[in-house]
Amino acid sequence: MPASTKVQMIIRGLMIDPSSNSPIVVLRVQERDVFLPIWIGVSEASAIQMTLEGMTPPRPMTHDLLAQTLTSLDAQLQSVVIRDLEDNVFFATLHVNQAGRTVEIDARPSDALALALRVGADVFVEQHVLEKAQAIDISNVGTSESGEEGNEEDRLRKWFEGLSPEDLGKYTM
Repeated sequence: MPASTKVQMIIRGLMIDPSSNSPIVVLRVQERDVFLPIWIGVSEASAIQMTLEGMTPPRPMTHDLLAQTLTSLDAQLQSVVIRDLEDNVFFATLHVNQAGRTVEIDARPSDALALALRVGADVFVEQHVLEKAQAIDISNVGTSESGEEGNEEDRLRKWFEGLSPEDLGKYTM
């Protein structure tokens, strides 16, 4: 089996799928206009959005509890890896360091991403997952005839608006 190639990603933000009203977390390849949308649940979207907006809930949410538990156990979340995509379902792994050893823990990508945001851990996606999911390269989307490019948000919006219902329906929760 060939060695895995991990691609570092950033959490770009959240969108709503207009055909199903489902939240989508949008990951972006660091320093490139390649995006990976992942349909997630409402609770996880709320947890991600709160962190992106710098809000702190009055009582700890589940992801806060897990972050505090890791700290209490002298463990650190090193990274999150979205490692596979099967039957339109993404799979992730938490890479946790405790006492000099790395422990890998299976997780849903939405929970893993919410936790990574809370503790500042790196996010990676296996290259084969980007290929399977047909990650979207918007580097040419939104370029005018004169060659001027819109900003990233405008180009992402144009790409999203251009999707058909069939495109939106290929990832289900």
